[in-house]
Amino acid sequence: MNFKNGDKVVVIAGKDRGKEGRITKILRDENKVVVENVNMIKRHQKSDGQNPGSIIEMEAPIHASNVMILDPKTKKRTRIGHTIDKNNKKIRISKKSNESLD
Repeated sequence: MNFKNGDKVVVIAGKDRGKEGRITKILRDENKVVVENVNMIKRHQKSDGQNPGSIIEMEAPIHASNVMILDPKTKKRTRIGHTIDKNNKKIRISKKSNESLD
């Protein structure tokens, strides 16, 4: 998976198609990512004596194939490529504008 925490992505499939947000968590074993304010679900929390019961809204993971990274130059979705920089370090680049993503 080519995503990192903090990457700005856009959802390309599902009920939240077209929404943008930053990646907050990556679940590499399941090939899923958690994007802020995308795929919101409600969880019921039982009261524990001190706090009353409530309904909590939180983000659920979304499959990594349903999101694409946003190009930093054109602000459109793009694929991720890799190249070697002048310090012999492997970096991520956007395929549309060849801008560095790191």
